[in-house]
Amino acid sequence: MRITLERSNLLKSLNHVHRVVERRNTIPILSNVLLRADGTALAMKATDLDLEITEETPANVEQAGATTVPAHLLYDIVRKLPDGAEVFLATTPDGGTMTIASGRSKFSLQCLPEADFPDLTAGTFSHTFKLTASDLKMLIDRTQFAISTEETRYYLNGIFFHTIEAQGDLKLRAVATDGHRLARADIKAPSGSEGMPGIIIPRKTVGELQKLVDNPEATVTIEVSDAKIRLSIGSIVMTSKLIDGTFPDYQRVIPTGNDKEMRVDCQTFAQAVDRVSTISSERGRAVKLALTDGQLLLTVNNPDSGSATDELAVSYESDAMEIGFNAKYLLDITAQLSGTDAVFLLADAGSPTLIRDTAGDDALYVLMPMRV
Repeated sequence: MRITLERSNLLKSLNHVHRVVERRNTIPILSNVLLRADGTALAMKATDLDLEITEETPANVEQAGATTVPAHLLYDIVRKLPDGAEVFLATTPDGGTMTIASGRSKFSLQCLPEADFPDLTAGTFSHTFKLTASDLKMLIDRTQFAISTEETRYYLNGIFFHTIEAQGDLKLRAVATDGHRLARADIKAPSGSEGMPGIIIPRKTVGELQKLVDNPEATVTIEVSDAKIRLSIGSIVMTSKLIDGTFPDYQRVIPTGNDKEMRVDCQTFAQAVDRVSTISSERGRAVKLALTDGQLLLTVNNPDSGSATDELAVSYESDAMEIGFNAKYLLDITAQLSGTDAVFLLADAGSPTLIRDTAGDDALYVLMPMRV
């Protein structure tokens, strides 16, 4: 293999694919990125056996060929080369090493044979549909923070995507929960998604996907089956296994009879919660909300360091009540709201609270209270 290509193109593609590679690997080939030069492009592929990303970048190919080299090492070398440089890649006749040359810099890396590189065979996909990158990004951004990190409930370690009939329309819905809070976001179901199986996209795949949908104008082609999902954005193709489990019936935890409504300026509320929670301990991050007519009193008590209070004017006309929440969870949710006001629908101190955005009804949040 002998090729020359722009450093910026190589770095951009490597940046997308190398992140999939785990830093510690018991299988040496999984530390490598597969490079395949053919025609007028260099194709790169990296995998951790659950997630695979491939991307093509333009290259001047003198001699076609393929090899695998350490992914993080190659990325670090290319990253440290000067801007605007040309990079020359060539393998030795026996395929044992690859030379990377640019200007006066020259590196030699150990290679492993292409034949050893695993292939995440996709199989057949039952449903194919297209989404704009901005829609997909919205669904991920609004729900990702609520993904559980508890490995025992592995079926909560991702975002649940499915289609559902709501208000007479078919919606594509994303849901995530960790048992303490729930986030739900909807968009109009795209053509081709009708009847698709409900799928749970793993946390790592969601994180990588979030970095790839940075151009809102791009179109994402999504293919799904019961076990895998494939997403194509331009020259990037990402294939991932899905979480093999059943997502719980989340509809049961969304309260319907919460009749006490509080409206508060979202930014002012978030700043007040952030201020009073300065005093809270890492272990007990509870903030108490005391509601009376038109007024909200926020209180945090920490036996080790002291207490804090803050008062806000709110729109609230129901009976006086007190309820406690985890301050971090409140801030996570308010960070997702795009409207000026946050709407809290409450029942009592022991029941889940519903939080909505005034900017539209495409997202909804449920938060479990804490004892304070």
